[in-house]
Amino acid sequence: MLLCADIGNSHTTLGLLRDGDVVDHWRVATDERRTADEWGVLLKGLLGDSPIRDPLLGVAVCSTVPAVLHEWRDMLRAYYGDLPHVVVEPGVKTGVPVLMDNPREVGSDRIVNALAAATLVDGPCIVVDFGTATTFDVVSPRGEYVGGAIAPGIDISLEALGRRGAQLRKVELLRPRSVIAKNTVEALQSGMLYGFASQVDGIVGRMIAEMKLQPGDVNVIATGGLAPLVVEECACFTDHQPWLTLMGLEIVFTRNQS
Repeated sequence: MLLCADIGNSHTTLGLLRDGDVVDHWRVATDERRTADEWGVLLKGLLGDSPIRDPLLGVAVCSTVPAVLHEWRDMLRAYYGDLPHVVVEPGVKTGVPVLMDNPREVGSDRIVNALAAATLVDGPCIVVDFGTATTFDVVSPRGEYVGGAIAPGIDISLEALGRRGAQLRKVELLRPRSVIAKNTVEALQSGMLYGFASQVDGIVGRMIAEMKLQPGDVNVIATGGLAPLVVEECACFTDHQPWLTLMGLEIVFTRNQS
């Protein structure tokens, strides 16, 4: 059994994986003030309450938050020092060539997503990850990370609108009765939900055109904690893989143990 952790700016997704299957999972807040001991106690509690009792064989981690990753390194040494662990960073074998001006700039979670997508599907693909930011990552038929785009995420956009708009407020992101809303709450919901869906379809369409391909030639995979809010309103997706990053972490761990 492998413990995988995807440490994002807002949330940390944890999962227990066995041969590509996520058999248990949790989503907790990413708090930069949390110490190594607090992370250790949190993990011990979650794993202790899990119905999965298989022995833990290792830990795989990727992070976009350096301060939290520092505490995780200390936690792994103190609480799981007898287990092999892999932290995805420059120098770790992923098997994904990164065709960027500066490959070190690319977030480790995006490389892991590209690896998982290239493993799951044949041919070129685009991964759209709905997190604090909405990221678009293009993977070539040879499994190369070609490049991508980054847009503000749904939650931070809604929060910013509520904070900067004098007569606006943060609302629950639900599907409104119609696109043409009849009250302020549904107007915000319409603008956010359909606005982001149109943004995703638009950017993906432009990427496919720039690749000189047809929409049916490219697999488009949705992932991330906020994907369920928007994925059904988008026309571009061929697959929704909520655990794509965790699956990629398992692949990286295996490649670095051989």
